[in-house]
Amino acid sequence: MAKKIKLPTDTNKRAKSIVDALTSEDKDTTSQEDLIKAAAAALGRKGGLVGGKARAASLTQKRRTEIAKKAAAARWGTKAD
Repeated sequence: MAKKIKLPTDTNKRAKSIVDALTSEDKDTTSQEDLIKAAAAALGRKGGLVGGKARAASLTQKRRTEIAKKAAAARWGTKAD
């Protein structure tokens, strides 16, 4: 459903807005910038879903332990070894 256009109270402005509405073609509501933003968001989401699993698969057990100790120290305020 089309949006309702609020018409001005001035007679001349009202007439011009009616003529503009009747003679104008439908404008594309999505701009090029919106399409680019949507594509970038989809690409970032795709990489985010894959990234954690790929990183976990590439880390060694020793490195995962170091990362976990550092995270625990940051969270609980203890000193890491």
